[in-house]
Amino acid sequence: MKFSSFLQERDGWETLSSELHFENAHLAVATEEVRTPGRPEGRRWTTVHRKAAVVVAPISAEGKMVLIRQERIPIRSTIWEVPAGQIDDSAELAQLEIEAIALQELREETGYALGAHGEIVPLGHFFSSAGFTDEHAYFFLARNVELTAEGHAHGGSEVITGCETFTPRQLGTMIANNEIRDANTLSICAKLVARGFLVLYA
Repeated sequence: MKFSSFLQERDGWETLSSELHFENAHLAVATEEVRTPGRPEGRRWTTVHRKAAVVVAPISAEGKMVLIRQERIPIRSTIWEVPAGQIDDSAELAQLEIEAIALQELREETGYALGAHGEIVPLGHFFSSAGFTDEHAYFFLARNVELTAEGHAHGGSEVITGCETFTPRQLGTMIANNEIRDANTLSICAKLVARGFLVLYA
């Protein structure tokens, strides 16, 4: 697996050893000895390495957010969430290439694409659970999206059972009622609110 440049050694941090326990196409599990600024003698930690991902918040010209309803096997549940997907070889990709991957995920999972006056806005990145994994995702806002004539193109490994648009007020209610409960969607909504792109209860 290749990992993002976000994970390069920084001042005071050094990987002294790494023992790989398991690896497949999506993740690797390793126990590592790492020198840190607070523990220069080194600390042992078991880490789940994951590829980077893109997370897209699609908003229509009417101000509604597009969500998909997807089966998630680890939690044995089908949930509403924003489109997202892993990136292959993210360490070698430029920003524009990552944006293109985000738009591809949007089209494949929802059937939506940027409209005539649409734009994609980078919103930074976040770590999903920094205590055990280096998994992180690039956030994007896709503004003024519209449904394409071609529709979605779901991959064979995913089961998406629905795709709908929701007003900001509906989103706020879904968050409050725990209908939206995945880290990607909650985090990108927080970012949108902080940046002034989304007002849940106008």
